[in-house]
Amino acid sequence: MKATAVAHPIQGLVKYHGLKDKELRIPFHDSISVCVAAMHTITTVETSQLLREDLVIINGKRIEGEAFRRVEVVLNKLRNMADYPGHFKVFSQNSITTGKGLGFSASGFAALGIAACAALNFNIDYMSLSELVRLGAGSATRSLAGSFAIWYADKNGKSYAEQIVNPETVNLGMVIVPIFSSVKTDEAHNEVLSSPLFKARLNYVADIVDAMKKAIETGDIATIGKLAEEDTLNLHASTMTGKAHMVLWEPETIRIIKEVHKMRKEGLPAWYSIDTGPSVFINTFTECMENVAARLHNLGFSQVIASRVGGKPFLTNEHLF
Repeated sequence: MKATAVAHPIQGLVKYHGLKDKELRIPFHDSISVCVAAMHTITTVETSQLLREDLVIINGKRIEGEAFRRVEVVLNKLRNMADYPGHFKVFSQNSITTGKGLGFSASGFAALGIAACAALNFNIDYMSLSELVRLGAGSATRSLAGSFAIWYADKNGKSYAEQIVNPETVNLGMVIVPIFSSVKTDEAHNEVLSSPLFKARLNYVADIVDAMKKAIETGDIATIGKLAEEDTLNLHASTMTGKAHMVLWEPETIRIIKEVHKMRKEGLPAWYSIDTGPSVFINTFTECMENVAARLHNLGFSQVIASRVGGKPFLTNEHLF
């Protein structure tokens, strides 16, 4: 049987960094994200009794090594849950393939979980599915929830995400500039634990999660933007002060940060947000997205994506094979 799912990647608003349990991908603290409607991952999964092993193609390339192992963790868990003895054929394609730190691992594993369960005709409750996709990428829990979502590190012994508000509730606009990097996200998550600032971040995060959740529930765009920008600086300070002194930003990242500062001085409401990579999200009001995008085009960036808030993943009949 074959099934295809579409999921949206996420922007971390209060970002998670570091894993308390690397195998189960359980974070040290709660985190909050928002789905990006203008970008997506589409994943087709087909069950097969003929394949000798799982076949996984991502963005046109057969994956191996650690990337394949992460997919296998999810598929093997699902195989056991569904008592399925066969293998899977998986094709997955991101809407864009340039840039790092755009949240596509989240949408990729969310789409994988939904498509694989549908291909098996396996009924699974939401919380169990959230914990399943988390094994591939922690942020997949938030892509699965859709819209603005909070991922709990530990809520009554479970680590999963739930939606905070419907995507139409908050008038948030996002302008995204993809920037290339060869750094692996897991490297940054491992590295941050050696930072002398990491314990301070853990103390800081609890308060900012509560403040961000309140700002989302009240539709306070300015506070959402300010808090996400503040969290960006806090997170990257921890990364830069780890033992490897990892600097994830590129020169283009700094140019955009300075341009955002100029926008605000000139009365254009805009706040930057950067996940574990160099790519930049600029948060603003939806009615200001075109003006923000125009400023970035004028700065020389050809790939600029404007987006509203995205919803939950969904099944489609438009298969990749």
